[in-house]
Amino acid sequence: MAVFSFYKEFNVPEWIYILLLTLGAGLAMPLGGCLATIDAIRPNWLNEELRHSVTAFGGGALLSAIALVLVPEGIVPFSVAVSAGLFLAGGLLFMCIDRYLYQHKSAAGQLIAMLSDFIPESIALGASLALGKGSSFLLATLIAMQNLPEGFNAFRELRESGRLSDKRILWLFLLLALMGPVSALIAYFWLARFEELVAGIMLVAAGGIMYAVFQDIAPQVKLEKHWAPPFGAVLGFVLGLVGFMMQH
Repeated sequence: MAVFSFYKEFNVPEWIYILLLTLGAGLAMPLGGCLATIDAIRPNWLNEELRHSVTAFGGGALLSAIALVLVPEGIVPFSVAVSAGLFLAGGLLFMCIDRYLYQHKSAAGQLIAMLSDFIPESIALGASLALGKGSSFLLATLIAMQNLPEGFNAFRELRESGRLSDKRILWLFLLLALMGPVSALIAYFWLARFEELVAGIMLVAAGGIMYAVFQDIAPQVKLEKHWAPPFGAVLGFVLGLVGFMMQH
């Protein structure tokens, strides 16, 4: 659709388009952190239904990224066995990271989880444009939808650790937001020539994200006597579905 290729109409170089997409998606992290600071004003509001709904929305967006982008594009160059193996490897990798963080009582669990999907997806975005595929705008939208609730949760987790002030956490998120553009441009200028490598990264990321959804996100969604939070996951997935169908 024309709305997703406006950069061509205005002769904007693709690498600048990639930079803008991934930077916008990355800035959703500090935006989520900024939203998390509101709980100092209205703690009961953010500690209950809204927080659970935002978390569920992020989970739905992650699932849509797996189902609509990462797996469909990742399996193209591989056999069934290799695809399954890479997906399982991603789940095992994230499980090992999760166990390591638990054993060392790290307060950076949400932060690492956020980067663990942000960087591979940014690589996939840069490579998809280099390979002439049409999923870049959809993927950037999904990344932003994921980063917003993940930034929200990571901010709260880091602040509760008491090691960083609110301002330092937000500055950290701003710096981390730059990792997306860097990863995407590396993929665009170099990694795209290795199509199987990029596809493998997408499948590993998909397996890891699936683990993260059911280990960290889904358990936080349920709230007694409230039914809006689970529906947030439906809304997150539907938004990804709409974006996917608008491009096909």
